[in-house]
Amino acid sequence: MAEHPAYPVGLRLTGRRVVVLGGGQVAQRRLPALVAAGADIRLVSPEATPSVEAMADAGELTWHRRRYQEGDLADAWYALIATSDPEANTAASAEAERHRVWCVRSDDADAATAWTPATGHSEGVTVAVLTTDARGRDPRHTAAIRDAVVEGLRDGTLVAPHHRTRKPGVALVGGGPGDPDLITVRGRRLLAEADVVIADHLGPRDLLAELPPSVEVIDAAKLPYGRFMAQEAINDALIQHAKQGKSVVRLKGGDPFVYGRGMEEVIALAEAGIPCTVVPGISSSISVPGAAGIPVTHRGVAHEFTVVSGHVAPDDERSLVDWPSLAKLTGTLVILMGVGTLGKVAETLIAHGKSPDTPVALVQEGTTAGQRRVDATLATAGAAVIEHEVKPPAVIVIGEVVKAGPAPSASSPAPHA
Repeated sequence: MAEHPAYPVGLRLTGRRVVVLGGGQVAQRRLPALVAAGADIRLVSPEATPSVEAMADAGELTWHRRRYQEGDLADAWYALIATSDPEANTAASAEAERHRVWCVRSDDADAATAWTPATGHSEGVTVAVLTTDARGRDPRHTAAIRDAVVEGLRDGTLVAPHHRTRKPGVALVGGGPGDPDLITVRGRRLLAEADVVIADHLGPRDLLAELPPSVEVIDAAKLPYGRFMAQEAINDALIQHAKQGKSVVRLKGGDPFVYGRGMEEVIALAEAGIPCTVVPGISSSISVPGAAGIPVTHRGVAHEFTVVSGHVAPDDERSLVDWPSLAKLTGTLVILMGVGTLGKVAETLIAHGKSPDTPVALVQEGTTAGQRRVDATLATAGAAVIEHEVKPPAVIVIGEVVKAGPAPSASSPAPHA
């Protein structure tokens, strides 16, 4: 191993000749970055992988279909030697040395004059990792460090507090069903960069504890049958904080546009001239059943699933749901916000032809530590809510998919029989 560490540098290869010897897996991994750098790539290899061949066909590089020859590196600025012929690799490396061409060797890093770092990208930042001890010989080590840094930049857990680029405006961030690990990478990064966070009670609350004290957190909870912050007040808070030049995150549970009233907020912001970014989230209509071991579709069981709101009962004049038609569907029915109306919903579905024996699962506080599952049938679902004291938030799944998976194990969130 070299006595001195490698000197890190960024090569500007636009329009400059780069010679790649060998068209195998190493070249396939390295070529895209060289193409992105705008290099004039000359590939020398009698054969290549299909992906490398496709790059040549697309004009991204010039392919010389032959073995290495003396003189191939004469006009190069940079060379990647990755053939399966040790003698050719040694000869090419010697030529690179004579012509003072920086040269990477895939077969013998110690004989090379340059090393390829493990690289990654996030929001205009390139992360390049080189290790200088014996572990540097293991590419898995440098890749693991690279991945940790890039992930931290992407999810916002690794930031430079005094150099954040905060853009005034509002981001409507779907936080997912509750588990903080289920927020999107972009959503978590925007949350880490926020000056103000206006949060629903159904969002990933654990993430709020990670925010620095300087971040103002506003509770915009809408508790079922309880306290709530009026939508107009939420809209006004978004607008006023954004007009003060602050970066505002509206942290919502699930997806902003799946019964999240997100479009109302988008319209209010647009009318006020406030820029708005919408970050989709994982909807509880799919994720919560999945967390409870229930697929919303399954081959031979359900070829469709329908998601409806149950916040008003079928006999309520405000309901926009065609319940009689839903009763005739053979697929899966997922009901959100329907704990309080499930008895009426079940009666209506049965009255319009749905079998009383249709399986029903109620998954309360899905994906969180408090998750529990209550199984019933359409005939007993209303009583099950009362008997097992099911409380919102809960996702209701109606259909044969409820029985499709294996019985929940003792180690998983236990269902209530």
